[in-house]
Amino acid sequence: MNGRGGEQRTIVAVVYNPVRVDVPRVRAAVEAAVAAAEAATPETTGHELLWLETTPDEGGQAQVREALDAGATLVLAAGGDGTVRAVAEELRDRDATLGIIPGGTGNLLARNLGIPFASVENACAVALSGETRRIDLGIASAHRPDGSVSEHAFLVMAGVGIDAAVIATASPSLKRRFGWLAYVDAAFRALPTSSKVRIRYRLDHGHERSAHVSTILVTNVGTMPGNIELIPDGAVDDGMLDVAILQPATVFGWLAIWRKVTWENRVLRKSSVGRRIIRFTDRAVRTRLSYLRGASVQLEVDAPEPFELDGDAFGEVLGLDLRVDELGLRVKVPAAAL
Repeated sequence: MNGRGGEQRTIVAVVYNPVRVDVPRVRAAVEAAVAAAEAATPETTGHELLWLETTPDEGGQAQVREALDAGATLVLAAGGDGTVRAVAEELRDRDATLGIIPGGTGNLLARNLGIPFASVENACAVALSGETRRIDLGIASAHRPDGSVSEHAFLVMAGVGIDAAVIATASPSLKRRFGWLAYVDAAFRALPTSSKVRIRYRLDHGHERSAHVSTILVTNVGTMPGNIELIPDGAVDDGMLDVAILQPATVFGWLAIWRKVTWENRVLRKSSVGRRIIRFTDRAVRTRLSYLRGASVQLEVDAPEPFELDGDAFGEVLGLDLRVDELGLRVKVPAAAL
């Protein structure tokens, strides 16, 4: 875009959630990062900032469309996982790039990409001056009880079962005060009344299988909050979805799963000795936690069940068709994360 005097200007749009971020601090950090970027590369064009606020009715998609219509080539998502997901959904398969300024409960994608989530200033520096990386998106087609079908992108995970119930019942005030720990409180409240869900599923349109599960998670990444390495080999750019099926029979089964994802997956498997220990102790856990992989996953349930995407409740479904949009999103990351 031409600015004053006819010079070329790079338009940077900031789509921000005023509930999730300290807006004055974000403004100051973005402006400082822009100034630093221009000082580091004086031979390049200048930047023009476009600020777009999300609302309860417009969570980011409409704002991204406005930004792209204005010529933005870099769109910064300042907010929680929901804001990042909404912005990424509209940037899917576009030439514009996503920059992430984390400000929510989990900051799930930021954690997996190595983007700073404890410092607004550092995150803004990456969003303006980081390297551009292409990553996968998950696409979920939700078959609703009323017969309608809605399509949504997800960056981290889709889930049916107790995880969706936990997310639906997590206290908003606890989430604001304690972040992802609010889900622990909700989990303890949901576990005593939870029952297993009978699901039917297919990988890559193959043979149908069935299972009674507490939760089935279809993920695009591996790491969750709280040092949880749910999918040890999960990668955000491998063109595959990873499926975790959780089937604990008792509280001790949940404890075994917890030990695996916080200790075995994260610590033991990183050494040859640890991997040998896992081979001797892992058999019982396999009946409670199993892994599958595919480019697409189809799920069906007998009765309407809640489902979640990237930590947000998305209502009830009778079925989900999930697939990968391989390398469908451009995102700014620290150079070390490449």
